Amino acid sequence: MDYPVLVETLRSALESDSTHLIREQLEDVHPADYAAALTEFVPSDLWKLLTVLPRADQAEVFGYLPAEVQVELAISISRRKLSPIIRQMSSDERADLFNRLTDEQRDSLLPALAHAEREDLLRLTAHEEGTAGAIMTSDYALVPPDLTVLEALEVLRREAPDKETIYSSYVVDKARQLIGVVSLRDLILAPVSMQVDELINHDPIFAHVDMPQEEVAALIAKYDLLALPIINDEHQMVGIVTYDDAMDVVQQEATEDFHKTATIGKLESSVKDASISLLYRKRVFWLVLLVFGNIFSGAGIAYFEETIASYLALLFFLPLLIASSGNAGAQSGTLMVRALATGDIKLRDWGSLLAKECLVAGLLGVTMSVAVVGLGYWRGGYDIALVVAFTMMLVVMVGSLIGLSLPFLLSRFNMDPATASGPLITSIADVAGVLLYFSIATWYLGL
Repeated sequence: MDYPVLVETLRSALESDSTHLIREQLEDVHPADYAAALTEFVPSDLWKLLTVLPRADQAEVFGYLPAEVQVELAISISRRKLSPIIRQMSSDERADLFNRLTDEQRDSLLPALAHAEREDLLRLTAHEEGTAGAIMTSDYALVPPDLTVLEALEVLRREAPDKETIYSSYVVDKARQLIGVVSLRDLILAPVSMQVDELINHDPIFAHVDMPQEEVAALIAKYDLLALPIINDEHQMVGIVTYDDAMDVVQQEATEDFHKTATIGKLESSVKDASISLLYRKRVFWLVLLVFGNIFSGAGIAYFEETIASYLALLFFLPLLIASSGNAGAQSGTLMVRALATGDIKLRDWGSLLAKECLVAGLLGVTMSVAVVGLGYWRGGYDIALVVAFTMMLVVMVGSLIGLSLPFLLSRFNMDPATASGPLITSIADVAGVLLYFSIATWYLGL
């Protein structure tokens, strides 16, 4: 069912008070699509449409709702009505919701959970945000090593409905220390009488509970894993991070990097749901700071007033030259920031990349000089054409080297290199462009 048709169907059911009749129409609708459609409605109507579904499906759809909508429902719906859905949610989604609630709301929710669920929830939410522990789930499958393949498959068959994934099952000792991992594929292909111990991979890839979440996602991507086991300081297995959670981390980190490249602070919600005051606070600091940074461009222009007064044609090329410097710097900076973020390059690679960038920037500068030399001759004659062409080559090279080096410099001082992109590089390159342009003009034109 198409999204507009689904929304209209739900709206019609509400208007005719026949929501109880639409369950059959929703059988082929994916929970994620249904959740997206529910966001079009106010909380009271959303809740009515959600409770049309079977209990297990309610929890799945609830998990797909945006974080802000989940919290809004948790606030507006009574604990008695909401708690059955919370109990049906996966442990990691339940922990994410719990972290977004106020202390008062948490205290209200906890008594509605069984003791084991409550302990598991408190354990998962105790980990620092941005770490493996904060995104892991405790719903993983364990298989004893002394079982036969047939017995292990029977265990997985019973556990499957309550587990995040059974494609990888884990083997631990009596102290819950990780021994190894066995895949469902190996179990299916092995003789039913074979011991599980013979199929175990005793050297699995794993991560520590305090590892940054972006490094966890990188491990999953590097080794093409469906799930990554997470251990604590005692090498005890405490959870897994699945590939879908890793994808969420990658998307979240990419969004943060995009915001930082525009010198915008981290947004805790979507742009659509962010308040005016939040957007203002996230954007104002760097804009004000860069205003004062751009004063240096104005000071440079003021310093060369005599040169400008003698050759007014120079002003025509000023926006073109400083824009070219900023654009070249932004290109170079974006390449370096992304390469540093993905681990493609390290700090030690700066020297080799500097030499390569000099050659590339030189070629770009020469090409752009050739492109503007005719325009310079037309506007100001032979001397102006040479000044513009030579300046173009230099500002492109300087802007590119600024864009290359600034991310490395910030990384060297343990700052986020993403901050170096966009407006920051452009502002620095603008100042350099102004000073280079009028210095070359003053020197060459004998002023």
